[in-house]
Amino acid sequence: MTSPYDIPEHDPDGADHGSLPPRTEYKFSHVTTGRYLPTPGKAPAWPFADIGHWMIDANESSADWLAELRDWRREHLVRIGYDDANYRRPELQWAQRNFVHAQMMVEDRYFFDVETGQYTVDRYLDDLEARFGGLDSVLVWYIYPNIGIDDRNQFDLAHDLPGGLEGLKQAVDAFHRRGVKVFLPAKPWDHGTRDPGCTHWEGLAEIVKAVGADGINGDTFNGVPRAFFDACDRIGHPVVVQPESTISAEEQLIWNVQSWGKKAPDGPVPPVSKWKWLEPRHMVNYENRWGRDRTHDLQYCFLNGIGYNAWENIWGIWNQFTPRNAEALRRIATIYRRFPALVVSMDWAPYQLTAQRNVFISRFPGEGRVLWTMANRNEYDVDGEQFAVEHVEGTRYYDVWHGRALSPRVVDGQALIELGMEARGFGAVLALAPGVEEPGLDGFLATIAAQARQPLNAHSGAWRALPQTMVEVAPTAPQATAPEGMVTVPAGEFLFKVDGIEIEGFNWAGVDVQYPWEPGPRRHHHRRMQLPAFHIDRHPVTNAQFQRFLQDSGYAPRDAANFLRHWVDGAPRPGWEHRPVTWVSLEDARAYAAWAGKRLPREWEWQYAAQGGDGRLYPWGNDWNEAYVPRINRGRRLLPPDGIGQHPQGASPFGVEDLVGHVWQWTDEFVDEHTRAAILRGGSSYQPQTSHWYFPQAYRLDQHGKYLLMAPCKDRSGTIGFRCVVDAEPARG
Repeated sequence: MTSPYDIPEHDPDGADHGSLPPRTEYKFSHVTTGRYLPTPGKAPAWPFADIGHWMIDANESSADWLAELRDWRREHLVRIGYDDANYRRPELQWAQRNFVHAQMMVEDRYFFDVETGQYTVDRYLDDLEARFGGLDSVLVWYIYPNIGIDDRNQFDLAHDLPGGLEGLKQAVDAFHRRGVKVFLPAKPWDHGTRDPGCTHWEGLAEIVKAVGADGINGDTFNGVPRAFFDACDRIGHPVVVQPESTISAEEQLIWNVQSWGKKAPDGPVPPVSKWKWLEPRHMVNYENRWGRDRTHDLQYCFLNGIGYNAWENIWGIWNQFTPRNAEALRRIATIYRRFPALVVSMDWAPYQLTAQRNVFISRFPGEGRVLWTMANRNEYDVDGEQFAVEHVEGTRYYDVWHGRALSPRVVDGQALIELGMEARGFGAVLALAPGVEEPGLDGFLATIAAQARQPLNAHSGAWRALPQTMVEVAPTAPQATAPEGMVTVPAGEFLFKVDGIEIEGFNWAGVDVQYPWEPGPRRHHHRRMQLPAFHIDRHPVTNAQFQRFLQDSGYAPRDAANFLRHWVDGAPRPGWEHRPVTWVSLEDARAYAAWAGKRLPREWEWQYAAQGGDGRLYPWGNDWNEAYVPRINRGRRLLPPDGIGQHPQGASPFGVEDLVGHVWQWTDEFVDEHTRAAILRGGSSYQPQTSHWYFPQAYRLDQHGKYLLMAPCKDRSGTIGFRCVVDAEPARG
């Protein structure tokens, strides 16, 4: 049976097409590419999706619906020549217990401490255990969104992590000591950076084996190709492959023993996961990265026996679980981890008959045990009789959502299960057949009871953006006139108007950065300012100038990996002396500035020096002119930046040069509890091709780049340089 909330075959994302068909009979064989299966129910006669929801009753057609769905499964397993050998491989079966997964950013301050230069895996995991019960696996993400800032490819960026691959291995080992499996990412779109000289699957397989990772996540893959799976097998390091997007070809179910799930339609009847239904041992980790109220997500997971991707740090944008969502996930995970074999039962069945409207129940049977998972879709509490089961004398029943034994009434051979469910809440019941023992059950029930003392709805469901702080910059000794090589920018009124160009994040609160006058991070910024006069370097700092700094100061960074990696034998290459220095971290640039009696510019100072007071888009005017900037490099290898002063036509109204399309330039740093980021200005001449996922350029003066910071070794880049500022003495009188 179908309902008006089924996903059309041509639209697996479940878009609303504005009309609803009448209730019809159909065959499930037409559902071959979607993520979810149609749902049972009764369609209203009216042609609007928001009229008649109250009439839907899944009980009415669920028996016929399940019978047909089972036929559909049998047929499709034959059509793909299904072989379950990989689900029976002992070294891959951990995926069937991979209930709570998280994509995490290596830039997360809970994962790495830049002050000590150490990975802090225990701190990262302790926080998650305290908030929602911890992880079963983690995807260690070290590539996007910074990839493309220079020509380092996805494999280079693994080597550039603190400590290189050995450092990453130590982090993986720390996860393993806590029982957490580790995935590494694959990027099929990375063909614009340095050619790795090998296939993507061979290159990643070597890194996975070197660090002891357990799985591969296929970024943007609709099913990870078998080549990745086989490459790891060939070198004796079998892995679980996990596509980010849903599997597109049913045959891929054979070796993709796990996947992510996305965009489960939030209609009155929760959907069924297609891949979980085809192979109940296939573990899906549902992902809704931008979700703020995840109640529907978690109900969908609980009814399907699938896991969740507890992703909160999204490219440095913090989208933390609300306390209510976190507590719901904790309780679900506690139940899953206690009964893992039931969660992947080959005989699970959704849409069990229920006594209450808009309450949905799934059944997960095993040897002498049955687990029912429940979701209340109503916006009010539902108490009393929930469902009935055929009773066998001696069967014991437990409310495993609240942690207590049940004594159901038996009427006409049916045990009537009675319990309360909160508004938009959950429930779970366990039945043990006569004589079946469940070791440790009393302790488990006590744990659940402790969790349930505070009702789920007593936990806050409010979401708030994480506040940021802009790192303060100490003023310099003021100077009356511009030092050599600097230009004076006079005091004046300036409209500071700039937008962040992050690829993702929409216009949501929490995206980009938070200036001191703003209540929270946002993408678009607008502030009229009165700026005092200052002096700014006419050109970016050069290799020769930086060499003098090293000779005079004896500066040596604590983290020296990639420091001045374009130099040879501790000196600039011949002919490169007057090119901008690159491969210097924000810390290196600050050290130079302090030595020189200068500082890095505030972002609005940089923009004012480049833009003047008329709001122009480029230093020379409002129209882009390629003749005024270094030649764009669209190749796969980074070329050295042009020498300074070669493009005087591109000067700003104040005579400041080499501002745009030359090298990115360090300005302000922003910090929140989980992420550090620097604002880069001006863009560079390097534009890797083949993908829109590479770090975007910001040539316009009303745009800036946000560059995530982890550690100097990884932060340094062949396209990032800097210039300095000195405070001017205020005018007398």
